[in-house]
Amino acid sequence: MSIAKIEKPRRRRRSPDEARREAVEAARALLLSGGPNAVTLSAVAADIGVTHANLIHHFGSAAGLQSALMGSMVADLDQALEAAVARLRTDDAAPMELINAVFDAFAEGGAGRLAAWIALSGDLTHLEPVRNAVLNLVNAIAEKMGDDGEARERIGSAVLFIALSAFGEALIGPPLRAMLDQPDDAGRKVVASLLPQFIKKP
Repeated sequence: MSIAKIEKPRRRRRSPDEARREAVEAARALLLSGGPNAVTLSAVAADIGVTHANLIHHFGSAAGLQSALMGSMVADLDQALEAAVARLRTDDAAPMELINAVFDAFAEGGAGRLAAWIALSGDLTHLEPVRNAVLNLVNAIAEKMGDDGEARERIGSAVLFIALSAFGEALIGPPLRAMLDQPDDAGRKVVASLLPQFIKKP
């Protein structure tokens, strides 16, 4: 009676760019399934079929791999926010359309979990690329309102409110909604109903 051998991922030659890209993709999957502690060189190496030393060669350390992952995910968040801005500038966006655009940006690709990871790491420089996207979002709302420049502070508060709510929804929304027997879009509807209070003139 023969014993079947367990096959390990077959190693293959990759260009440096391919190796880095595959490692970052594997690291993202580990982050989403197991949290930050799951993103280790050993786990990523096993997942894509390379050696621990090979990943050291490409990233220098576990911190280097994690930094590359953060950079990749921040770029995706930045792109999602830019897409939200584009929707606002081309659609007749009611408050719910605005809320959906920002909530979707934080939900896609694990951006909410990424933001929590960056905040807990204490190194907020990773979020710097998002600055322009957030400012563009403020400008897009101002354009929709026909703003003359006096309402920027109120609009900034509104964007802060939306972003914090979207962040919380991405992190813990589903279990909280289940506890309270609320529908999937309950949080979005609450934010949409309160948004006019932030934007209207005093």
